[in-house]
Amino acid sequence: MRIGAIEAGGTKFVCGVGNERGEIEDWCSFPTEHPETTLAKVIDYFRDKGVAAIGIGSFGPIDLQRGSPTYGYITTTPKPGWENCNVIGSLKREFPVPFGWDTDVNAAALGEVTWGAAKGLDNCVYYTIGTGVGIGLVAGGKRVHGLLHPEGGHIRTRRHPEDHFAGLCPYHGDCLEGMAAGPAIQARWQSPGSELPTDHLAWEIESFYIAESITTAILLHSPQKVILGGGVMQQSHLFPMIRDQVVRNLNGYVNAAAITQHIDQYIVQPGLGQHAGLCGSLALGLEALERFASAS
Repeated sequence: MRIGAIEAGGTKFVCGVGNERGEIEDWCSFPTEHPETTLAKVIDYFRDKGVAAIGIGSFGPIDLQRGSPTYGYITTTPKPGWENCNVIGSLKREFPVPFGWDTDVNAAALGEVTWGAAKGLDNCVYYTIGTGVGIGLVAGGKRVHGLLHPEGGHIRTRRHPEDHFAGLCPYHGDCLEGMAAGPAIQARWQSPGSELPTDHLAWEIESFYIAESITTAILLHSPQKVILGGGVMQQSHLFPMIRDQVVRNLNGYVNAAAITQHIDQYIVQPGLGQHAGLCGSLALGLEALERFASAS
């Protein structure tokens, strides 16, 4: 059985084909351009793949409400040209198969619970910190949806005492994304993070904001695992800094061994590596196929 998977990111799209064991058999990536151009490339990729279903984990915000006239749309995104883009409708016209649909970070969280670092757990939080900041939540074995979907990348955090940067978010200025996403690092220091030395003040400030958000997530959702992915988290020296800051923030209040004794196994990199999002989209496709079979 071949399942299609699409990780629809604000910077790049990753398309792939895999199986029910979570194994990616083929994949490709290309830059996210205008919707018409980008979706044409998606259609070309899948045209000869013979997939039984397709799962899509997309940048957002997106409409997840089945029955809504804009279900399957990317909605109020600041990404130029993508606002109110009918992603599912555009692809459904070419491929009459079941579609799974969720945010890219909820998909990544699902992939990690199914096959990765959170396998066997009922609860986890997944952060992607790159061009933007997104958060996916699994609680009680289910991805969290509600009025919309988690948008934890736009929470406000306390300011680092040495940081006077105004923030880059076009909606909120100094929210987590506005202060800690890759473009914020570059704008603050006039250099991409990949070119800054590991002892630069940038990383103390970066770890401070990420730890603030994780602390809030721990207190609010009590996840069994915190997973940090995305381009910024390729700076692996951030992990011990973030862990130490989270412990300081909690100050012994959450008295759980996972935090007080084993935090290096609690705040971790994706078990699925750079394919966390694609594997999660694969899992969304499998869900859609199972849902279609149950309804038939």
